[in-house]
Order: sequence, then C-alpha cells, then structure tokens
Amino acid sequence: MKLRIAMVGACPYPAPQGSQVLMRNTADCFHRLGHDVHLVVYGYGAAPERDPWAVHRAARIPFASKTAPGPSLMKPLQDVTLAAVLRRVIRQQHVDVVCAHNYEALLAALLVGKRPILYFAHNSMAEELPYFLGWEWATGTAGGLLDKYFPRRADKVIVPHHRLAGHLVVRGCRQEQVVIVPPPLDGTPFRTVPVDSASVPAVIYAGNVDPYQNLSLLLAAAQVLKRKKPGIKLLIGTAAQACIPGAEIVPVHDLEGLSQFLARDAVFAVPRVSWSGYPMKILNAMAAGKAVVACESAAYPITHDETGLVVPDDDVDAYAAALLRLVEDQHLREKLGSQARQVVLERHQPNMVARQLETLMLEAHDRYNTRVRTV
Repeated sequence: MKLRIAMVGACPYPAPQGSQVLMRNTADCFHRLGHDVHLVVYGYGAAPERDPWAVHRAARIPFASKTAPGPSLMKPLQDVTLAAVLRRVIRQQHVDVVCAHNYEALLAALLVGKRPILYFAHNSMAEELPYFLGWEWATGTAGGLLDKYFPRRADKVIVPHHRLAGHLVVRGCRQEQVVIVPPPLDGTPFRTVPVDSASVPAVIYAGNVDPYQNLSLLLAAAQVLKRKKPGIKLLIGTAAQACIPGAEIVPVHDLEGLSQFLARDAVFAVPRVSWSGYPMKILNAMAAGKAVVACESAAYPITHDETGLVVPDDDVDAYAAALLRLVEDQHLREKLGSQARQVVLERHQPNMVARQLETLMLEAHDRYNTRVRTV
C-alpha cells in the first residue's frame, strides 16, 4: 500500500543539524519504498533543497526568525504557521499519516488532528528545557509535565534508544505504544581513508557549537593532550560562524562537505553529556570509519573498546587519556573505526529501518481508520 506521508519538523530545512539530518534520512527511507513524502517545515533553510520530495514551508515571521536549536519566546508563532501549512497539506494531498519530528511538530500535529500521528521523539523536554532556559527546577518540572501529557496522545512514539523509551513509559505512554527504532543512515557517502603512519592524526569534531554540545570539555582535554603531543591539531567542522580559541574552524555546510571533512586520519570527539538525545554525528563518524571518544551519557551506538572509547561524563583527564590512547595507537584506531563502520552498515541500514517504520505506519493507519469508522 502506497502511503501519503506528511513529515513535520519545527525547524529550518535543510540544515546541517541532527534533527534535520534525521528527518531527511527518514524521508529517504519512505521514498525508497515508494511512498509519497511531503515535508512541512519552517520558512527558513540553509540552501535550496535537492530532495526528490515536496517541501512545504511555513510563512516567515520577520521578528521570530530564530532558527538555532532550542526553545525561544517567538517560536510558538512559527509553530502556529507550521500547523496552518500542515492543515493545508493534509487537505490538499489527502495525507494518510503524519510523522512529527521533535516536540513542537507533535503539538502542531495534535492541533490539526484528523490523521494518525507517529511522534519521533528526539529527546526529553525534562532534560532539554533546563539546558536552554536555565532555572533547572522550574524548567525541568515543566518539561516533565510536557513529557507526561503530550507524547502519549500520538498513535505511536518512535525513540532511538531504551533510556528515552523508559522515561516516556514511566510518564504515561503505554509500553506497546513506544517503539525503539535505530536512526537510519546511508553509509555509502562516507569513505574510509588509509592511515598514514608517518603523520600525527588530528582530533576532530563536526556539528553545531551550541552550549549543549559541551565543547568546553573537549577544549580542556585538547589542552591536556597538546602538552603531551605538541604537534596535534583540534579541527572543528561546522556551519556556524565561530571563533574558538585552541581550535581550527573548518566550514562544513552539507553532507558532501561533512564527508570530505571526515576523510582524514583522525580521532572523532563527541563531548556531549545529555542523555535523552541521539547524536547523529556519532553515526556519521562511525560510517566514515573513525574511532570515536564519547561520554557515557551520550554514547548509545558505541561499545567500549569495540567500536570506540567511552569515558565518564565531564572527566577532562579521562577524556584526554582516551584521545591520547587512540592518537598513539594506529592499530587500535583502525580496528575500532573499521568495526564502527560495520555496525552502522548492519544496524542502521536505511532499507531495514524503512521496513520497520512502514509496518508501524500501516498499523497506526489501519487502527485509526477502524476507530473512525466505529465512531
């Protein structure tokens, strides 16, 4: 059965950030299976899209143009226009299923109603709000209430890992409603490179440089590392206009640029410590055959000493020691990188993930139609 899918994201598109990458990868999964995909997003984007599906943009609001990750006081205005566009797309395209990526997209889908909803939970609001707004007790409590009352109103809740699944079940989602689905990633655009034993590998990071990425840990560990390895470089690949002391900024604006950035002899660093999300940057690095050093709260795809190294959260000395271990051990660097790439190719293969998501969509679609007929 060919489905008409509205995929909603409360974000600019395209953009080199985790939510948008996951949205695009998921849309590609559905497109590969022959479904009709319509993206509904904010009226902002980094570059003209070249995707084989329709992109429907909400109206731009000049004084509400914040497109960086995280909440803002003006974003609700963008979300209202997002809901209006979603309503129009559902009506004009005869949409069968709505896939809502991130929290505001879920609210827009619930506001419109009229179709079964698959909610792709990228994180927990109980964790995210304190990161961006401060006032930890108040915002954490508010985020916990949001986690309690809204995800359970979706027909299915798709989560990337068991910890977020448990968090949402404890807060009211039904056990059978929450399904763990690994994020899809096509590893073919990423290429592995031979290691030059005569050179000193770089330490690299790719992604946005917002505070929740915890780059202060990486910068502190890099200083420790440079005292032991004076010639080593820290390279940060990002689309942001940034100046970071102690690091060399390399512009990375799209998948091609990311692939080129990762195609070097290097150790990939992920200093993030937030537990509820799933850093797509880790999968990208693994697909490129990079050995990764990550903090234990955000190291979901990594098995320590098999596909990367995992260290305690915010431990500068342990992080620096792990980087040094990989920098000095070429064999270990190659071995972990090779095994990491194999994990991505086997467990995150787009066609496999697509079939799993397709089954969930058809279940939600059939159950919704049965419910409508009996009302």
